[in-house]
Amino acid sequence: MPINLPGQNAGLETAERKTEFKNKPRNKTDKIRSFLEKFSRVPIAEKLFFVQYLGIMLKAGISLSVALKTLAKQTSNKKFAKIITEVSKSVEKGISFTESLRPYEKIFGQLFVSMVESGEISGKLEEVLKKLYIQFKKNHELVSKVKGALTYPIVILAAMVGIGIFMMIMVVPKITVMFKDFNAELPLPTKILIKFSDSLIAHGVIYLVATAIVVFILVQLIKTAKGKNIFHSCLLAMPIFGKIIKKVNLARFARTISSLLKTDIMIIKSFQITANVLSNVHYRNALLDMSNKIKKGGTINEVIATYPKLFPPVVVQMIAVGEETGELDYVLEELAEFYEEEIDQTMNNLPAIIEPILILTLGIVVGGMAIAIIMPMYSLTSAI
Repeated sequence: MPINLPGQNAGLETAERKTEFKNKPRNKTDKIRSFLEKFSRVPIAEKLFFVQYLGIMLKAGISLSVALKTLAKQTSNKKFAKIITEVSKSVEKGISFTESLRPYEKIFGQLFVSMVESGEISGKLEEVLKKLYIQFKKNHELVSKVKGALTYPIVILAAMVGIGIFMMIMVVPKITVMFKDFNAELPLPTKILIKFSDSLIAHGVIYLVATAIVVFILVQLIKTAKGKNIFHSCLLAMPIFGKIIKKVNLARFARTISSLLKTDIMIIKSFQITANVLSNVHYRNALLDMSNKIKKGGTINEVIATYPKLFPPVVVQMIAVGEETGELDYVLEELAEFYEEEIDQTMNNLPAIIEPILILTLGIVVGGMAIAIIMPMYSLTSAI
């Protein structure tokens, strides 16, 4: 029998208490992490990795449940790893891959679930996953190009605003203080500059809070159906960015419909699924309306022709050719590639288009401040 030495029980109790003490913060940390995971998003790069390697593993003859378990371990995103693990458990119980994915449709998207369903029904899941990978990759490249091109002007504008505020708070008061000492009549531009500078120093916090409130109200209004319609209409009407938004939505429309048709999904359902993929509400509503018109017997090119502001004549003509030849999926793929190349060229040329506008704006602001400071100095020098 084991012999208990004096103080041994006390030592064990102390060790247990230490262990409990150490576990408590870990449990709290886990709770915080799990709470934050609910609000975190799954990056598109993780989805690309998942789709690509799932297709490769299935092609190699690995069972779906084993492939899902392996990918759950390889995924760096903890939220996505948990989701894949749950899907794997459902598949092991005999539930179909499609039904296992449905509780997580917000993460994977309706397009993904619908294409997987068609792949399971037709027995061509590997081919469908390959098409999904291409679809996700093209969408990711499209979004990355747009974000990359828009980063430059946004950074420049933010820098301009920041430098302007710094000048008004730190530099302008030191220069204009001598004008106040002379008690001379100052030109109107100088008066406006001094008033604005003084107001910014005295009520800067109020302006900051007011701006934050206005931005918050605008964001909440944009979330409403009417506000979203107005905001998206304004985006489409913008001189440079309106054309980019149209091309992005047209490229996504053509690419998504093409992918869905290749997996033998009905054209009406294809339009409904694609409507959820498009970002602009006007394109989304147009596609939902088109699906209803097609259901009543209308041809695709006829229903698309009813929205000339959203779909240019070239799209209608190419779709008409695709319907006549029975190769609509191929024609739409060509159309998607055409618009993707157009977007690529536009994004490459965008800095050259925006730079003159930014330089002109900067010149007007700096020139106005310079005039407001130099004019009274010239007047006072002449008087002396």
